Amino acid sequence: MSSVIKADIDKNFGKILRDFRIKNKLTQEQLSEKLGISLKYISRIENGNNGVKTQTLINYMNILGITPNTIYAPFITNKEASKNIEITEKLSSLSNEKKEFLSSVIDLLQNLD
Repeated sequence: MSSVIKADIDKNFGKILRDFRIKNKLTQEQLSEKLGISLKYISRIENGNNGVKTQTLINYMNILGITPNTIYAPFITNKEASKNIEITEKLSSLSNEKKEFLSSVIDLLQNLD
């Protein structure tokens, strides 16, 4: 099993956070106000020059609508966990109506055991 390198994590997180900030049509300044952190810190995170604290990462995820799978999937090598991420990503692309239907099907399947 290969080890995950902190610099790779920082770069990946920074790219994802920047992409979602742009997708949400926020400037770094607007996001810094929402997060209560400095503009310089946001710039360093997005450029992969700085790690992100867990609390800040969670706040980013809540403000920008980022799922944990989006953040961590590139680093997961466990086959079962990867399959679960793949299924979750497929589910996330469905309409709410289809999600509700599938949730009901899953409940039925779980009650069969």
